[in-house]
Amino acid sequence: MSTKFTLPPLPFAYDALGPYMSAETLEFHHDKHHQAYVTNGEKLLEGSGLEILPLEDIVKESFGKNASLFNNAGQHYNHVHFWNWMKPNGGGNKLPGKLQAAVDSDLGGFDKLRADFIQAGTTQFGSGWAWIAVKNGKLEISKTANGESPLVYGGKPILGVDVWEHSYYIDYRNARPKYLEAWFDNLVNWEHVELLFEEAAA
Repeated sequence: MSTKFTLPPLPFAYDALGPYMSAETLEFHHDKHHQAYVTNGEKLLEGSGLEILPLEDIVKESFGKNASLFNNAGQHYNHVHFWNWMKPNGGGNKLPGKLQAAVDSDLGGFDKLRADFIQAGTTQFGSGWAWIAVKNGKLEISKTANGESPLVYGGKPILGVDVWEHSYYIDYRNARPKYLEAWFDNLVNWEHVELLFEEAAA
């Protein structure tokens, strides 16, 4: 059993993100959906020739070559971070200094970042994610389908939001923009974003 496909415990209680994300959503999303990516990814990794690689490299190497493994490895990678990109009493517009400076210079300031990020998530057709990533030394906002992330396009994700329906349908039904606004304003763990930003910039 490799440690690359292990379901991490949530960094908070199931009911800690209410009312913005319910315990029921987290139980389904973490315990069922993420667990399935772990279980399937573990099976698909066997005999793939990628067993010794770290998770990030499994994602990059399987992209475009081994669709089944990529789908599960990509979603596992995305979700490992997704849980840490949220915290109770998160959000707010006070960003750590270096991150704020990069947001100002690369993304036109916090308000524009918020609007563009929510727009990316709203306009992602079907399942996927919206992102802030570091690419070529600069921050950029993007969206991807299904389990893809900036990782497979030469970037390093520092914030991502899941816009698969299982992420919001229980709490918001089909109102994806409402979910994105509530998520961005109340749940984002900017300390984790800063940590990834510093790693990517190093």
